[in-house]
Amino acid sequence: MLIPSIDLMNGKVVQLVRGERLEYESDDVDAWAERFARSPLVQLIDLDAALGHGGNDDLIARLAARLPCQIGGGVRSIDRAHELLGAGARRVIVGSALFTDGGVDLARAEAFAAAIDADRLVAAVDARHGHVVTHGWTRVLELSSVDAVRALEPFVGAFLYTHIDTEGTMTGLPLAPVLAVQAATRRRLIAAGGIRSMTEVDALDRLGIDAVVGMAIYTGALSEMGPGNAARLPGVQAPEEQL
Repeated sequence: MLIPSIDLMNGKVVQLVRGERLEYESDDVDAWAERFARSPLVQLIDLDAALGHGGNDDLIARLAARLPCQIGGGVRSIDRAHELLGAGARRVIVGSALFTDGGVDLARAEAFAAAIDADRLVAAVDARHGHVVTHGWTRVLELSSVDAVRALEPFVGAFLYTHIDTEGTMTGLPLAPVLAVQAATRRRLIAAGGIRSMTEVDALDRLGIDAVVGMAIYTGALSEMGPGNAARLPGVQAPEEQL
């Protein structure tokens, strides 16, 4: 399944390269939401909240009421997770709250699992050079993505693995680290990080892995929905239509 991503910063839709350099921004959030309205699932990330620089609460709530979405970014408490589910989120994505500087916070993970149905809880495992990073990708842990997934598997229903090294670059998502993470868990895996074509989305789909796509959609490089999706991505022209 192809999952379009809406990343929010300062009230705008943005795309960052490796979480650092702003490459794309649009203040027409509603137009993008309309384009994704027929998607089975949309990923909504509050980058300001992830970085601890405030948040986009009103915008998040408005989009959650309109779109079938999984929401993340700064979800550091059970109360916040419940707020997002109450606002209409299908699932919540929890990342930094599940880790300490020393590794996985098992007590915290257990607390989330006790409070939220596993089917509605996604653990974000973001990795740079093979190591887990947290707090808006600003803190690097001495923990591998594979070890993180193994430790968290009893507490969540799915994993979101982001390969930061290629995130936003449209150079393609390396398959080896994705397969290593998939082999470490029986939970559903969602992968992100540089996906540039429907060929990649289709290949991941055949492996039972969902694909989060951002930059390739916003630049128009990827224009069609993948297997299991309803139709061509609304509002984005296919290559033959751009001639």
